[in-house]
Amino acid sequence: MNSVSDNSVFVETESYRRLLEALEVIRESRGNILHVVGAPGTGKSANLYRGIQEVGLDVYEVPCNLESADVDADYVFRHLLDEMKAELGADNRGDLYSKLAEFDAVVFADRFHDSHDFSEFTGFSQWTATAGSETLKFYLKCILEYIRNTRKFSNMNIIFQTAWRFYFRGKKLDIFTDIPILSSVLFHSLRIPFTAVRIDYTVTETLNIIKAHSGADEEEIRRYIELYGCRPRTVLEKMRSC
Repeated sequence: MNSVSDNSVFVETESYRRLLEALEVIRESRGNILHVVGAPGTGKSANLYRGIQEVGLDVYEVPCNLESADVDADYVFRHLLDEMKAELGADNRGDLYSKLAEFDAVVFADRFHDSHDFSEFTGFSQWTATAGSETLKFYLKCILEYIRNTRKFSNMNIIFQTAWRFYFRGKKLDIFTDIPILSSVLFHSLRIPFTAVRIDYTVTETLNIIKAHSGADEEEIRRYIELYGCRPRTVLEKMRSC
């Protein structure tokens, strides 16, 4: 597993315990699709990578290393398949799916969404920021591919670090967590066909996480939580920038 997340300091929360339960199911069975959702800054990656490590899953992280963001959905889809075939030594698409099924899970997380953060390539989230309707076209191609190969996918477990991000008044939001009523409806709808775990925290959990990563006093931390919500990574970044 190629993890770009630093879990040297980690505080367990109720969300993390729910995630562990879902990952333990994946370890013992096949055909599972798990969505891990959470607002920007809550630490979805830290929780996911820690959980994978604790449960002891052998996973394959899907790469997305685009040369440019100026490409269409067809190119992105082909490029992802070609990258995976090259990495796993697969001769064709059927061979690729057989090799993916050998892992405990196939993971779409940092290496897929944010490869631009640790390489010279363009990651999927960077591509979607400017792709417009091509993003929807890409998702439709993926759904069609799944339907065409349902039997092969039934032998795999797939974990998605799921986000549908947008900017409103200069603030990055996620449709599954940040819009009252609508986010709740969408999240619970996601749980009907799939397993879904939302990474969120109480104020007390957020305080404990931030205290573990900084020497700030509780009063100062609470002021930042009031400004930025229960998003530990965001709060820590704001505190360190001051």
